[in-house]
Amino acid sequence: MNKENIIPKLNQFVGQYVNINEITPDLDLFASGRVNSLFAMQLVLFVEKEFGFKVENEDLDYENFKSIDAILGFVQRKLTPVG
Repeated sequence: MNKENIIPKLNQFVGQYVNINEITPDLDLFASGRVNSLFAMQLVLFVEKEFGFKVENEDLDYENFKSIDAILGFVQRKLTPVG
């Protein structure tokens, strides 16, 4: 799955919780105070369901979910076959 397929899905999901006009791809969603820990749980579940992989405990890193860019990179890494 490429960037052009992933970003609209992420923007749509995040846009349910944050005014999408305020979001830039590198905006730290949590540090900005726009979302909370409940959102984080919902985001993890969304990523698992939407992109078809399990988010493992070691994946639960702030750096993987802090912004649209970070989530995009995480999803692309998880969907890229190793080796």
